[in-house]
Amino acid sequence: MNAKNKRLGTKAQIRAEKERQRRIGTVIFTALILIAILFSAYFGYSLLSQPQNQTLSQESSKPKAAIVDQLSLTYPNQTFIEAATNILKQAGYTVNYYPGEKVTVEFYRNLPTYGYKIIILRVHSAGFTPEGQSFVLSIFTSEPYSSTKYVYEQLTDQLGRNSYTRPGEPPFYFGILPEFVRSSMKGNFQNSIIVMMGCDGMAYQFMAEAFIEKGAKAYIGWNASVSVSHTDTATISLLQHLITEKQTIKQTVENTMKEAGTDPTYKSQLAYYPLEAGEKTIED
Repeated sequence: MNAKNKRLGTKAQIRAEKERQRRIGTVIFTALILIAILFSAYFGYSLLSQPQNQTLSQESSKPKAAIVDQLSLTYPNQTFIEAATNILKQAGYTVNYYPGEKVTVEFYRNLPTYGYKIIILRVHSAGFTPEGQSFVLSIFTSEPYSSTKYVYEQLTDQLGRNSYTRPGEPPFYFGILPEFVRSSMKGNFQNSIIVMMGCDGMAYQFMAEAFIEKGAKAYIGWNASVSVSHTDTATISLLQHLITEKQTIKQTVENTMKEAGTDPTYKSQLAYYPLEAGEKTIED
């Protein structure tokens, strides 16, 4: 009786040991399968995401340009936009286009934070006289004017009231004044070149000074009124010299004036600020 029980106990132990080994083997095999699946998933994800990450990295390393087209609401010119965009893209720029409805006070407030190397302002602009002060340039926004909005900026002569028609006749829109560039724009421009396409961009030097104080490298504009068709034509020539041919700012302005000439009606000419920027190129 004792011998039989002993033999049965030994067989049970053997079966138990085999079962234990089988379970261990199953666990090890399952773990290896999971490790293989995880490795394959990670390797596959790396292969799929690598080109995208490289693309994003390449995009972020490109210089950026902005075309601010406030005139699109009153004088649209898709041919100009396409030509300017092509010149910039062929030179390796990432181009952001802002149509008129996007050109608000808050847009200008944040403009320096976007890191643009060149900013093309296709905008209405005109002389403005803050109370008791000299004429300064006012850059139009497309944001309707309100005496109860941006009260502090209005009281401190940072914003003006502009009209497309005769002065004093509605509809009215907010206009950006030089003090707004100095005091309310966030951050600083990173050696940007500002191309002011509107009227009187260099008739009143205060706006040019404000952009330079805010970190811009150079400011280019007209010294009197200019027609939309003439500034569009001249700016394409300017971009070809500045961006494609990489001429100095002085050479760019001089060659643009030789090709486009003065405005047929207003006789305005392009000028730049400061004078020492004349020897710099877009890449300096």
